[in-house]
Amino acid sequence: MTRILLTGKNGQVGWELQRSLADFGEVVATDSGELDLADPQAIRRVVREVKPDLIVNPAAYTAVDKAETETDLAQAVNGDAPGMLAAEALRLNAVLVHYSTDYVFDGSKSAPYTEADAPNPQCVYGRTKLAGEQAIRASGCKHLILRTSWVYGVHGGNFVKTMLRLARERNELRIVADQFGAPTWARDLAQSTASVLQNWSQKDWDSSLGGLYHLTAAGRTSWHQYAEEIVRLARQYDPALASKALDIRAIATHEYPLPAKRPVNSVLANDRIRAAFGIALPAWQDSLAECVRLIYQQPVSAVPG
Repeated sequence: MTRILLTGKNGQVGWELQRSLADFGEVVATDSGELDLADPQAIRRVVREVKPDLIVNPAAYTAVDKAETETDLAQAVNGDAPGMLAAEALRLNAVLVHYSTDYVFDGSKSAPYTEADAPNPQCVYGRTKLAGEQAIRASGCKHLILRTSWVYGVHGGNFVKTMLRLARERNELRIVADQFGAPTWARDLAQSTASVLQNWSQKDWDSSLGGLYHLTAAGRTSWHQYAEEIVRLARQYDPALASKALDIRAIATHEYPLPAKRPVNSVLANDRIRAAFGIALPAWQDSLAECVRLIYQQPVSAVPG
């Protein structure tokens, strides 16, 4: 049976991966207390204790704005740790799966970004995530790097849960309308990862199938349109929102300044992973509808607000 080392088990994607990978092998799931990715010695020790056939690394430093001042920590977790995991994977002849981000691009392209487009990150978070990609590729280990975007889920903190909370608390929301991307459900990512790995393992981990892939929901939206859809869906389940007059106001990026610069367009093209593994995620609206439904099916104490 395949032995799998999973990082970030309490994160949005890691939480879902514990479930989706369970049928693929024995999952040894770790959190930051059990595997501190900022500590190279801890990485070596844990990998050598577990002796995995497969390392899956959804863990990351994701505080995009704080990264502008916590540069060393962001680099350690996002840039250096993936390289360490890759080196250990090579030593064990294991496979490494790593998740990266749309923020490696500058957002100046009008069409969706492909894997062949040159990265040009505009913030520390994007630069450190790109450094992680580069370290993995340079290691020579068998790997998959899955770039995704605007991740949300039932578990953990995210834009969806923030909007649900703010919609209950406020009468007006001011949301950026000139940045575009594809909101991607953590569950879709996790289930697709398991499908890709099942497919790849049946081909004896053919190295020609490894490498870099984009994996996001289908479609494109702005943060403002995304927020409108979240609230529209929530009104079906939330009595506090059902008939509430709520002004969701569209604003420009410059009206909501943040420390880290975001890409204006971060839509990713998914043609390569569809061609290689037959993977295509649902439209972002469809997955969002299911996620919001599941959020409201949780116990009352768990529902935002």
